[in-house]
Amino acid sequence: MATAPRRHSAPLAWLVPAVLTGSAAPFVLLSFRAATGRLGANPIATALNQLGLLALVFLVACLACTPAKILFGVAWPIRIRKTLGLLAFSTACLHFLLYVVVDQGLRLGTVLNDVVKRPFIAVGFTALVLLVPLAATSTREALTRLGFKRWKRLHRLVYAVAVLAGIHFRMRVKADAREPFVWLAIIAALLLVRVVDGFRGGASARRKRSALAES
Repeated sequence: MATAPRRHSAPLAWLVPAVLTGSAAPFVLLSFRAATGRLGANPIATALNQLGLLALVFLVACLACTPAKILFGVAWPIRIRKTLGLLAFSTACLHFLLYVVVDQGLRLGTVLNDVVKRPFIAVGFTALVLLVPLAATSTREALTRLGFKRWKRLHRLVYAVAVLAGIHFRMRVKADAREPFVWLAIIAALLLVRVVDGFRGGASARRKRSALAES
């Protein structure tokens, strides 16, 4: 009896380290390509696009954790949800910093002008700003301080962030828009799972209250 919990918990203890190790691979590859001059004719644009897409991948993976639990009845995705969310935030910050520091040379006036006058940058910047309170309240201390209900309502913003990120991607792509639409469809499907599950949970709660009232 004493050994069973260790058999079940030992693999789970490797989930977060495994995610962090795997997530390092695209950064290492991008750094290698940059160091060896293999980012094409416009290396800054290539790096910006790669980091932006990677941030979206992490964000959608984070969103998929709860639907995976709902659909398949597995709990382990919840253990890596925060890690994926923080990876999405960190990568989005790198994406923005590359744009501000390298692409614009820290010309903050130009950056502000871009945010105001270029819609796709405004949408991406809004998504990044909305990620800030989510990252800042990702700790247990923040959950305790806010209370679960308020914390949960705040973190529903992640779906708005994902939609904005998908729109930012779509607006950035000028030629073949199929890939951004695929990502937007995945985000919509994940949101649909949560909405349907919410309705089912509400209906179940109403049935229980009705049964208690009739008893």
